[in-house]
Amino acid sequence: MGLVQVRQDQLAARLAGMTLPKGLEAARAQALARLHAMGLPGKRDEYWRYTDPASLNDNAATSAVAFDASDETPIFGAIDQLKLVFVDGEFDADASDDLKLAGVEISRLVETATPATWIAELFGTLEARGQKPVARPLAAMNTAFACDGVLIRVTGKATKPVSLIYVHKSENSDAMLHHCIKLETGTSLTVLESGPAAARLNKVMEVEVGVGARFHHIRAQGRDHGRRAVTHIFARLASKALFKSFTLTANGMLTRNEAVIELAGDDAVAHVAGAAMGDGAFHHDDTVFITHDALRCESRQVFKKVLKNAAVGVFQGKILVKPGAQKTDGYQISQALLLDGDSQFLAKPELEIYADDVKCSHGSTSGAIDDTALFYLRSRGVPKAAAQSLLVLAFLTQAIEEIDDEAIAEDIRSRLEGWLARHDR
Repeated sequence: MGLVQVRQDQLAARLAGMTLPKGLEAARAQALARLHAMGLPGKRDEYWRYTDPASLNDNAATSAVAFDASDETPIFGAIDQLKLVFVDGEFDADASDDLKLAGVEISRLVETATPATWIAELFGTLEARGQKPVARPLAAMNTAFACDGVLIRVTGKATKPVSLIYVHKSENSDAMLHHCIKLETGTSLTVLESGPAAARLNKVMEVEVGVGARFHHIRAQGRDHGRRAVTHIFARLASKALFKSFTLTANGMLTRNEAVIELAGDDAVAHVAGAAMGDGAFHHDDTVFITHDALRCESRQVFKKVLKNAAVGVFQGKILVKPGAQKTDGYQISQALLLDGDSQFLAKPELEIYADDVKCSHGSTSGAIDDTALFYLRSRGVPKAAAQSLLVLAFLTQAIEEIDDEAIAEDIRSRLEGWLARHDR
């Protein structure tokens, strides 16, 4: 039996019993057609060679015990925010705030029987654009079958962040969420995401950033160790727009975060960063594709991973500079700190440039804690565990500095310190 037929059979089994939700039928049908054309991802695919998608393709989610965080202060809890809560992928109205915020219109995907024009124009559009040149079948599956998510249109400068809180309760929960966010000209919004969401999560966020608009995104993916997740961010930036995204990941059996960003207007800026810390059966994959298709645009990719006890980190990052995208400034760095000899860091940095007046660079390194720096701290009376923690936090600093809000950055640092204390070497 040929590979194509095997993949089609796997897809048929995966989709058995699934039906397209009502609303946005044309976009969903087109996404389903894309999915059938691609099939499910496999280890032979170029951009899945380091990450086995089998558990993401399976008909049912693998059980994952929900982590009890009742004795912890919720991350971002001290920040004034509008809270929207999802439990195992289903919106919890009782636990959420009222969907009202000055300068922001918020609705839900489940309520799109007659969607507003902007929703019909955005839903599935950026996901479809992001399928070339690299196929992303799990994102197409999400567009076709996701039943809920938030739809946000920003018409002014939001006075506080919108916080999407994901709660995992059922050990076998299998969630799909699809968010659409449109920022009109000159507007601004911060979106916070926190929590593990489900035993298995497939999430898509499509973000249209208008002329001169500013979008900040900070997420913490939760401490449930058994969870599996694939997330996708598709963003398109108009002229002078700003997009910044930071992700904190601690624990998780399998996490793949994809970001596909298109700089379509002159003088646009896109920064994507992440800090990941894993211990033991931990596989974390950041796959980023940034396209420069306008003048004087800037992009940064900054990813740091701390790995121990055979944990695995993956980074696949690409900067594509199209013809005519002169004065491009593209920067990419991926680094891993390996706290033992069993952990792995697998990296595939790429530059593809078709313009001649650009400044692009990439670098990727992995290694152990600097013995000289460790000796220096210990010679000053710092205990070994504390000295190692200081050096780990210093290693992660470049990624955390991508967060503009210092209160949020400090919260992230405190969570990292807590992780280090719990995983004392």
